[in-house]
This record gives sequence, structure tokens and C-alpha cells, in this order.
Amino acid sequence: MAGTRFELGKSDDKAVALDAISGATVTLIAENQLLTRTSQAIARQAGLIKQQARAQAKFADDGKMRDWAALQVDGAVQPLRVEHADVGLPDTGKPYLDLHFGYLNQPQVGRSVLGEAGWRELMARLKPGEHAIFAINDGAASFKGSGFVRGGIYDRVQLRQGDEVYTFRDSDYLNLYAMQAAGAPRYHESAIFIVRDATFSAAYPFHFVFLANRQEQESSQKTFVNFASEYWLPDAYLQGGRPADGRELPAWQKTWQTRLPEVITFGAFLLFTLLFYAQRDRLARTSSRRDKRRIDWPRYVLWGVSVAVVGFAGMAQPSVTQLLTLLHAPFEGWRWELFLSDPLIFLFWIFIAVSLLLWGRGVFCGWLCPFGSLSEGLYRVAGKLGLKRWQRQLPQRWHDKLKWLKYGVLAMLVAASLHSMVLAEQLAEVEPFKTTFLVGIWQRPWPYGLFVAALLALSLFTERPYCKYLCPLGAGLAIPSWLRVFALKRKRDCGPCQACTVQCGAQAIAKDGRIDPAECLHCLDCLVYYYDDHACPPLAKERKRRTKAGEALTPIGRDGYYIPIREVK
Repeated sequence: MAGTRFELGKSDDKAVALDAISGATVTLIAENQLLTRTSQAIARQAGLIKQQARAQAKFADDGKMRDWAALQVDGAVQPLRVEHADVGLPDTGKPYLDLHFGYLNQPQVGRSVLGEAGWRELMARLKPGEHAIFAINDGAASFKGSGFVRGGIYDRVQLRQGDEVYTFRDSDYLNLYAMQAAGAPRYHESAIFIVRDATFSAAYPFHFVFLANRQEQESSQKTFVNFASEYWLPDAYLQGGRPADGRELPAWQKTWQTRLPEVITFGAFLLFTLLFYAQRDRLARTSSRRDKRRIDWPRYVLWGVSVAVVGFAGMAQPSVTQLLTLLHAPFEGWRWELFLSDPLIFLFWIFIAVSLLLWGRGVFCGWLCPFGSLSEGLYRVAGKLGLKRWQRQLPQRWHDKLKWLKYGVLAMLVAASLHSMVLAEQLAEVEPFKTTFLVGIWQRPWPYGLFVAALLALSLFTERPYCKYLCPLGAGLAIPSWLRVFALKRKRDCGPCQACTVQCGAQAIAKDGRIDPAECLHCLDCLVYYYDDHACPPLAKERKRRTKAGEALTPIGRDGYYIPIREVK
């Protein structure tokens, strides 16, 4: 569509990345420039997009010459360095690209780089509205490429300012014969490029972009990548300094600003869930096996919001692919902008980290996971609509074997990600989240839709089958759940009693009464039993004994037993 920028390789989130074989690079750049500019011109005439008008720079000039070191300190020249490892090649001891560039129209920069006579000669050759950029390089690669010989286009360098991309033809090139700035670095390649476009302004920041082929070691294929360095004339070099709104906010900041009301609302929703769950002990004390409204109704509301608002509307379903990205971050470099690109997902992972540390995986998986909420919601509704007599859990011996399947799925994805993240993302389709919430079951090929439909249909008859046996995200969160700070309460009678074990929908309570934190979904049924003197057999037995003996029913203490009656002498 008009206004969309297409680029070779990936440089920022606002451009659509294109790939091509090296021989077609020149043609692709020419076609890209022609199509983009034509579509934008038509769109501007039709009023679909607005012309981005930038005020032209007014330069300050103190008349002084500067050496290279001073230009670097001021930021009047900028580096663009690319290592061989960045393009998948073995190190040769010399950078792949060791480039410096700067803006020559500014008198202090132009005089220092070209000398007084050379700068004045250049300015005399430029027409009004034209801009000169110099570049020198001492790397192993060439920034000129070969496209200017075959097609008249320099296919390895571009300028980018906002949504505009400026490419250079052979007619936009001038020779740079010598650097006059004292202390200038050694170079074997140089050029002066002319920008002939009224939309460009030196008062605002721009990027010098180098396009290269990267040899992918995993697949032995070549892909295109962009390397960019920002340039903005220093305050002192502009009359009145830099424009206040000159620098564009990073894409993630724009996203957060645009979605600020949504972010605040979602953050409040997550905080409410944490605070509500923190009251679980008090809520369990005031509930009973027959009346759990104080726990169930808020949880039903959270499920509904998670499915409708977080899942379908917000498309904020966490995924194992994000977990894999976190695992790779320490080795491939931590990029905050990557994690901040989706504010709802970012907040969700903060919630997951906090709740995981305090209580284990069950708060997220059992209370807020959109697909898990949808699955259990269907199970509950089906029971109310008459399917309860057909609802069954797997026999415990089968469950204890099949629950390890999700760890196998996780291990497969981790192993695949070590080979290729692309392959891991493809295998991560074992998650039904993309089909259910992100794309839509009717928008995907039928095998994906059939898989989701089968999981949801199975959820009508058994509680959370996907969560228990297949979910790699749940498996990844289950492992650190053993390190949680707070565990659900147990008493010495829980082993031989097993009343909670029979009632546990997650089948997370062993015969000895121990709760498996890796499987527990924190429904709190067992905590309600813990304080219910009609449902908990040891408490019910003690209640009947005291009633028969005419003894007072004291409050139930933190240990799950009646507070002892002690005679006061």
C-alpha cells in the first residue's frame, strides 16, 4: 500500500523486508524506488497520505577549522562498522566495513573535511535543495558495490530519513580525492554522494545504510541484511540548535504511547489478579466445599476477560516462542526493543515472572492463560449443560505417564531452536494459540483448524487436556515452579486421607498428600478442604467428637486443625 517502505534485508520494524539474489539487487532497488515513489506521489495527490514537510537546516558557522578528532567528539562525523561475523564470514583481522561519513553542506564540517577551496567549489556545483554526504572506508568490503557499473545505481548504500529512502545513481556521485582534516583515518575508498530531493533536511536525523549479503551458517544460504548508523548535526552546528521533535521515537515507544490506555487497563487487571490471589487463605477460610462463590465467581470473570479481551481482542496470548527467545537472549544479545515491542505481552511476562516466583506456574496457567481459560470454561459449561455424566479424568497411572509428554515437546523445541529458530517457530505450531487467537481458525489451513477443534472438543469431556499433556509453555514454567516461595498448605493427615486427591481436577496431588507444583493449577479446592470442617475428614471427625462431648468448636488454626482447648488453672 502507499506509504509502505520496502527494503532489502531487515533494518527496522516500519519497513517490509525483501530478499533477493545478489544479481537482482540493482533491479530490485530500482523497482522498489520507482514503485514506492510512484505510489506515494499518487497517494499524496489523492489525499491518502500527507507530504512530510521538513524545514531546511540553517547552519551556524564560527569560521574555524577542526581536526578529525574534534569532528568525532562533536558528532559531525559518524562511524559505520561491520565485522565479518555480522555477515557470517570468518574473521580476517580487518573489519568487513570500516566506514565514516558526514554532511558537507554544513560550513564547519565541509571546510574541515575538504579545505576552504574544495568546500567552496563543491557548494558552487550544488543546486538549491541539494545535499552532499561524504563517505570513506578502509574495510575489506566495498560500499560502492558493482551496481553503478551495470545499472547506474549504487546498490550497497542508502540514506533513510523517516519513511523516505534515498538511493544514489552514478550521476549523484563525485570523487573525493583527499581528506584535509588533520588526523583523518586511512582509507582506500571514498565518495561524495548528492541527495537531490526536497524532502530531505539536514536539520533532522537520518541514517546511512549499508546493505550486505549474510552467509547463514545453518542453511548455507545468503540473505540480505541492513546495517545503519544515525547522523544528526550537533546543536552547535545549527542555528537555534536541533529541532525539539527532530528525533523519532523508537517504534516500541510509539506503540506504548498509542496503546497507553490499553496498557494501563491491562496492568491494573494483572495487578488485581495478583492481589486477589494473595488473599487466597482468607478466601478459603470463608468458603466451603458447597459454597466457593468468593473464589469461583471472580475466577470465572478472570477467565472471561482472559479469553475475550486478552486473547481474542488483545491477541496477548504468551507463547513458548517467547520463552525460547528469552533462553537465547544471553547468548545472542539482549534486545529490550524486541521484548518491549508488544506492551501487553511484556506486561504479561512480568506477571508470569512475579507469580512464578511467589506461587508457581498455576496462577498464570490456571487463572489467566487465555487458551487454558477457554478450555476449562468449556469443560465447566459442558458439565452444566448435561454432559457431566460423560466427563472423566484419565486414570492416575496414565496421567502420571502422559504428563511427561509436554516436557518432551519442550525439549524438542529447545533442541530445534539451537539449530534454527525458524524451524523452532514452525514446530511451535503444536501450540493452538496462533490459530485460536492471533489468526483465526477460519483463516488457516484446515489441519490447524482441525487440531484446535479436536482439542476444544476433547475439553468438553476432560479437564484441560492440552494444558496437562501437550503445552510446552506450561512445561517451561513448571520447571522453576519447584523454587516458588509459597506453597499450598498441607497437614499430616493429607497422606492417608486423600479426600483432596480424589477432587483435584489437575490430578496434581499424590497419594502421600504432596502437591506437585509443576502440575498444580491453583484452583484452591484443596485449600478450601483444608479449612472446611465438613469436607476435611480429620476436621469432620474432630467436630463430631467435640459436639458429642459438648466441647466448644474453637477456630481452625493455620495448621488446619481446631485450636486446642486448654484448661486454665
